[in-house]
Amino acid sequence: MATATTLKGQPLDRAALESMLRRRMFYTPSFEIYGGVSGLYDYGPPGCALQANIIDLWRKHFILEEDMLEVDCSVLTPHEVLKTSGHVDKFADWMCKDPKNGEILRADHFVEDVLETRLKGDKEARGLKVEEKEEDPKKKKKKSKGGEAVKLDDVVVKEYEEILAQIDNYNGEQLGELIKKYDMRNPTTGVQPSPPVAFNLMFQTSIGPSSNLPGYLRPETAQGQFLNFAKLLEFNTGQMPFASASIGKSYRNEISPRAGLLRVREFLMAEIEHFVDPEGHKKHHRFHEVEDIELAFLDRHTQLSGSTTVKKQTIGQAVKDGLVDNETLGYFLARIHLFLLKIGIDQTKIRFRQHMGNEMAHYACDCWDAELFTSAGWVECVGCADRSAYDLSVHAKKTGAPLVVRQRLDEPKIIEEWEVEIEKKKFGPFYKKDGKTIENAILATSQEERGKLAKELEENGKVVIDVPGVADGKVEVSKDLLAIKWIKRTENIREYTPNVIEPSFGIGRILYSLMEHNYWTRASEGGDEARGVLSFPPAVAPTKCLIVPLSSNKDFTPAIRTLSQKLRSAGVSSRIDDSSASIGKRYSRNDELGTPFGVTIDFQTLKDGTVTLRERDSTRQVRAEQDKIIDAIKALIDGSKTWQDIESELPKFESQEVEVVVR
Repeated sequence: MATATTLKGQPLDRAALESMLRRRMFYTPSFEIYGGVSGLYDYGPPGCALQANIIDLWRKHFILEEDMLEVDCSVLTPHEVLKTSGHVDKFADWMCKDPKNGEILRADHFVEDVLETRLKGDKEARGLKVEEKEEDPKKKKKKSKGGEAVKLDDVVVKEYEEILAQIDNYNGEQLGELIKKYDMRNPTTGVQPSPPVAFNLMFQTSIGPSSNLPGYLRPETAQGQFLNFAKLLEFNTGQMPFASASIGKSYRNEISPRAGLLRVREFLMAEIEHFVDPEGHKKHHRFHEVEDIELAFLDRHTQLSGSTTVKKQTIGQAVKDGLVDNETLGYFLARIHLFLLKIGIDQTKIRFRQHMGNEMAHYACDCWDAELFTSAGWVECVGCADRSAYDLSVHAKKTGAPLVVRQRLDEPKIIEEWEVEIEKKKFGPFYKKDGKTIENAILATSQEERGKLAKELEENGKVVIDVPGVADGKVEVSKDLLAIKWIKRTENIREYTPNVIEPSFGIGRILYSLMEHNYWTRASEGGDEARGVLSFPPAVAPTKCLIVPLSSNKDFTPAIRTLSQKLRSAGVSSRIDDSSASIGKRYSRNDELGTPFGVTIDFQTLKDGTVTLRERDSTRQVRAEQDKIIDAIKALIDGSKTWQDIESELPKFESQEVEVVVR
């Protein structure tokens, strides 16, 4: 596996980064003074601000740019809704249990960890350099035999690598077979875990005091959007295609949360449901705008061959070649890529991986994940699924609600087909309790089947229908109860169930990946102290500007207040650091917070009103009147100017701050 690196290409010290993030309160374990709960985290002030800025850019990039309809739906969801959607029966991961100490293990992660540990031992035995994988300090375990430096046969190494390349494609039975075949044991106890069993990931609850209405905390925001489809279509004056969007918390009872913010039980999602006419081949009217954007693809066939080599090509070519199924799916893959770049994700650490057959969600017919490379490996941060007509169809069938589009045709359409007529006054009393089941079986027949039944009915005066669950599965129906006629009708209205393309964003995972991708360290000139820096783009940085008075001299107070008020009026978030620490240390503290700009107020400010503006990454400064500096900050934040532009426009200032160098 490749090594995670900082923004400047240094080996990433994840422990140092996480220590800094917690010290600066980007996030912290929930309920920590009570010992904490695995998979639950609180965001502090900079974490909240960073998340809010990411969401703000997401709204502008998708909802505003694409004219989407935003909704905010209930988290509490009745059992019947999620039973119909398939989540009650199919929304599960595979878990196994250590029979000795009772530890619960997520089966695919267990297999992955054991094989990676053995491959690491093989590299050590061959004298190759081994990159240490970051461990959760709370989960230190005894070293197992698999962790020793043992050389493996080349054939075994290849087998392990092929298994890891398609780890997401194995079902529970296959994972169990792998555990037995390769004698995988829990490193804590040295015991092989029990065979994997399915574990539903939804949090169950009861709605109301009587507990008669079972429900769940939603595992996704999508269902609320589907159930409101008819109202959204009406709000959109019946126009297709259109998209809805929702931003909100979702909940999944993860088996063994690990890797900090990358796998949690409560998380923020931003989801889009783009409703499209399936007859139009899912074309997108803006596809030409993105067709030349190059993406890195890892398709299912490559994974199944045991490889993880990506293929770079334009999204236009990928759709043309059939790698990506349709233009709408391709359009959103490109737009996802552009959004990730806009917020500061490293372009070299993005790939789009296609789901394999066994890992495909029950509702999807094709799915690609935008995966970001981190110290925990490749992490799924955005899923983009073609859900076809699954959700609207199952909810309409269950409730009878017309979750369809009725489209007036430009020209009337002549339809010729076999039509079934059931003599209901006789049919029900004749078949009694089985009547509805038999009727549904008849109505479900295809045109081809109806043609054969019509001929059989004419020749024999009766037909035999296949009806599973009734009698022996065969039911005889006479012609006095059933007629099948060839009819010709004119259709002025076309009625269809839209298909859905769904981009689904895990905001917490994106946020953590963004912090890793923008982290780097630099040392003071003496090289005695490493300083962490978060080089967030100004648009997403938690705080845009630091106000630093040269000292705690009270004469600076009026100038500080004036500048702070001007920045607020300009919509620029700022913080004042008037502590007794040196200017260099104060800047360094805020470099760790990702603050891109700093304004220094000194004695020259009291004379002529000028201030200095410092840029975080280069540490270079310019000096000018306050209004010019504020205009420069605004231009840097909205992206209309770069720091190079500002340096060419405003006089440079040589600061007293100690110069720093990249370590």
